[in-house]
Amino acid sequence: MLTVGSELVACGIIVQYWLPNLNSAIWSVISLLVMFSFNAISVRGYGEAEFWMASLKVSAVLVFVVVGILTVTGATGGEFIGGKNWHVEGAPFKDHIVGILKACIVAAFSMQGTEIVGITVGECANPRREVPRVIRSVFWRILFFYIASILIIGLVIPNSNPNLVSASGASDIAISPFTLVIKAAGADWAAHVMNAVVLVTVLSAGNSGLYACTRVLWVLANEGKAPRLLRRVTKYGIPLWALGFTSLCSAIIFCISLAGNQSVYVFLINLSGLTGMGFWLGISLCHWRFRRSYIAQGYSLDDLPYVASFFPFGPVYACTLLVIIIIGQGYSTIWPKFDAVSFVSTYLAIPLFLVFWLTWKLTKRTKWIKLMDIDLTSGTLLEMEQNGDIEVFAQEEGGWRKYTKWFHRKSD
Repeated sequence: MLTVGSELVACGIIVQYWLPNLNSAIWSVISLLVMFSFNAISVRGYGEAEFWMASLKVSAVLVFVVVGILTVTGATGGEFIGGKNWHVEGAPFKDHIVGILKACIVAAFSMQGTEIVGITVGECANPRREVPRVIRSVFWRILFFYIASILIIGLVIPNSNPNLVSASGASDIAISPFTLVIKAAGADWAAHVMNAVVLVTVLSAGNSGLYACTRVLWVLANEGKAPRLLRRVTKYGIPLWALGFTSLCSAIIFCISLAGNQSVYVFLINLSGLTGMGFWLGISLCHWRFRRSYIAQGYSLDDLPYVASFFPFGPVYACTLLVIIIIGQGYSTIWPKFDAVSFVSTYLAIPLFLVFWLTWKLTKRTKWIKLMDIDLTSGTLLEMEQNGDIEVFAQEEGGWRKYTKWFHRKSD
């Protein structure tokens, strides 16, 4: 809900680049209605919308990387840049560890969402084949779309560029690093094109967030952890009540932003980013306990459609790194001068989580489950196949899988 709310704020801010005198709330409301419509029609409608929006994003990134490489090498008519911007004062790690920790919260906000793959299992025609395939592709997508893009931006734009820190108005907000790179290539008209791409990207992120939150609420309602009303679905299988509740909460979060778009948007990024790192901490811990419990109860890893590599190092490393980032990313709010407002906006997600978790823990009197007592069968893919909820397909292996099989090898 926080992500959807923050994306609604972003939609209004982005459109202000073209229509600065029109109330941004109008465009945020329109964006929410568009997201709601995509999710309310059918799962196919949501998937179709995501397909076309993702296609635009992929095309834009491909063009960006090519233009970026040409700009770095001077092939666009400018000077050869190479790595000289990495020698600007403070580069390539400006503010050292403090700067890295501060950047991690924005990175977490931008990259969270890949966990939606696990949520779509129940609505996938062939999850035994498609889900592992998508999970394996995530690594390469991150490598190209995130790492390659950030590398290009770091090479072309020096950290002293004033447009990176002068987001005091709508015109400045729209000058994203992607736009600056293309402008450096001599294409001034790119501001409008890239702004449109960013708008579509924001809509896509909000659309995915609305889908994921709706399904999570529906599952919680079925488990008795949310109001029973949210269990209702339409004849097309859409949890409309959960969708409406999610949309309502997102709208409320957006309304809070009316006090000041940019300041509240930064607050929502901090809150959403820290929350995202919190649930990835939970995912890593759950994966570590699942694998230990799976082996302890006598199951074979060969029966799993997908087995994550680098166990147990992977989840242990992830948990350690996430704890360090969560604790350390607000260091600049404490030293050299304590900033109470920034400190609260940075760490607010932690007490909120503890309140909800402790309330459930104390009222339901739940206990820590031993490895041998963990239920590894209820609601699993195997159970759904046995009950006839989904069709059983033979697992295929080919294409890029045979070339990258070494990377996805099974580890005990």
